[in-house]
Amino acid sequence: MTSWTTTVLLFALIATASHLYLSYRQRRHVLSRRNAVPTTFADSINLPAHQKAADYTASRLQLDNISQLWGLALLLLWTVGGGLQWLDGITSSAGLPGQAGGVLFMLAFFMISHLLELPVDVYRTFSIEARFGFNQMTGQLYLGDMVKQLLLMALIASPLLWALLALMQSAGTLWWLYGWMLWSGFMLLMIWAYPTFIAPLFNRFEPLEEGPVKSRIEALLRRCGFHSNGLYVMDGSRRSRHGNAYFTGLGKAKRIVFFDTLLKQLDGEETEAVLAHELGHFHHGHVKKQLMITLVLSLAGFALLGWLATQPWFYSGLGISEPSNHAALTLFLLIMPVFTFVLTPVMNLFSRRNEFEADAYAVANSNGRALISSLVKMYEDNASTLTPDPLYSAWHDSHPPAPIRITHLQQCMEKSGK
Repeated sequence: MTSWTTTVLLFALIATASHLYLSYRQRRHVLSRRNAVPTTFADSINLPAHQKAADYTASRLQLDNISQLWGLALLLLWTVGGGLQWLDGITSSAGLPGQAGGVLFMLAFFMISHLLELPVDVYRTFSIEARFGFNQMTGQLYLGDMVKQLLLMALIASPLLWALLALMQSAGTLWWLYGWMLWSGFMLLMIWAYPTFIAPLFNRFEPLEEGPVKSRIEALLRRCGFHSNGLYVMDGSRRSRHGNAYFTGLGKAKRIVFFDTLLKQLDGEETEAVLAHELGHFHHGHVKKQLMITLVLSLAGFALLGWLATQPWFYSGLGISEPSNHAALTLFLLIMPVFTFVLTPVMNLFSRRNEFEADAYAVANSNGRALISSLVKMYEDNASTLTPDPLYSAWHDSHPPAPIRITHLQQCMEKSGK
């Protein structure tokens, strides 16, 4: 065992232990407050709903713990356990020339990994989500989604992987810079293409019907000077009772999408307030800022990979006897989450600041009380805990905890005189 092997294993154990500890704190914190609704929500959420949220949170945490331990086991099996070495031998026997062999190796790795993680997802969907009344998926629909996802992965990833491997092979020492440029262009292309070509493969999107809700939304868009490629309703109820709304796409391809479940939960004024919050993200440039951060971090990642790919110990310490470009890419994707785990609370802190700014924008451009009532409804309908452990929340939640967010909204309303 090399020092590099020891380093990876140590960080993997620390990351897993941290996840388990934070999960323990969250479960203890939530269940200890199960029998009393927080004062902030006492008039709007009843005790049975609060208890359901606590039990739902506890059940998901238990499964997440199993998922974390299984993920650690898979990391060890793929690396020091010889899994990648075995897979390389299997795919090499196909005798594919050039980058084609590397593409086959990586596609096989992705598909096997997906299948190995499938039992956890199946249990989450058909046991936990079903037990708490959220799952709407049939086995046929679930299987159909999985087949589509695997086919899309093969169709989309194959040319990208081929191009990356070709750059690694022939673009010289600066291949990582060209690779980053390729990846950045691909990511922007997917953001543009997703709403038009990919999302409709899984859901139906229909224009928001004429009526008071649409009139309110269009008036809000005019006030805020926001232009989109349409207002759509997605049949989210085919898969889950959870509700949501989101923006997707770039430039003129931007779409505003509402889950049908959300429109059933909220009235027109509340829907307008939720959309005003989302518009706040665009007004403050949060989407562009997050995109720039992603591009900068990915540049650093490619630069690091460019160096690691030239180091023999990078391969030998993780179970690969013969260095290769496809092995370098795969190993990097496997181990990076182990080392970047510590960055999560920093990114969440940035995200929470954005949420506060978007909430303030919503209060200024819509009804703050309606936003509060819509959030309370979504907390209740989605069985979101109202009493998260602060440390767990800092590490896992990109949005502020419910009590803090509601308090901030009330402060914004006081400042604006609303």
